[in-house]
Amino acid sequence: MSDDNKIKQAADENGARASLKLLLEFGPLLLFLLSFWQFGIFTATKVFMVAVVIALGASRLIFGKVAVMPVVVAIFVMFFGGLTIWFDNDVFIKLKPTIVNVFFSAMLLGGLAFGRPLLKLVFEEAFQLTEQGWQLLTRRWAIFFLFLAGLNEIVWRNFSTSTWVAFKTFGLIILTMVFAGMQIGLITRFSLKPPPETTGERSELPE
Repeated sequence: MSDDNKIKQAADENGARASLKLLLEFGPLLLFLLSFWQFGIFTATKVFMVAVVIALGASRLIFGKVAVMPVVVAIFVMFFGGLTIWFDNDVFIKLKPTIVNVFFSAMLLGGLAFGRPLLKLVFEEAFQLTEQGWQLLTRRWAIFFLFLAGLNEIVWRNFSTSTWVAFKTFGLIILTMVFAGMQIGLITRFSLKPPPETTGERSELPE
């Protein structure tokens, strides 16, 4: 096999893995949305819980590992989803994004307080920054997570369940992708070496 064919094959394999990873990450959310349209919030919550567990298991089997953030999110999904079903009250599943984002913000700010920018543990394989760069990036994400928590509170408390589901499925993802893209300048400015192509990829996010 020629070098060009090897490069093309490697690129195709990487593209397939990236597509599969994207499907496993967003699949549960899409199933949640479709189930809500067909059956309502409580059935959608059950479907979401099952789909999250299946997605984690599939990620472990296919990629050999699961990132920390999806595991933490899955734990919150199971906890708040379980409360939603047990008490027959959708307030719990609506609160989940608020609690998850506050939790991540608190973890990041707590790490900064002890001089340990935790984002470095998550993204160190993707790019390498100076310590100042990691601190600035961590602080920005901590503030952004608080913003998402507050926004979720505004949406679920003031709008219909349908609006909240659309916001959770699409709004949070779009906002996170836009914010991640806005950090490329910081990453480039404080990079210890030219950032690889993975710098522009979507970051892990709470569902």
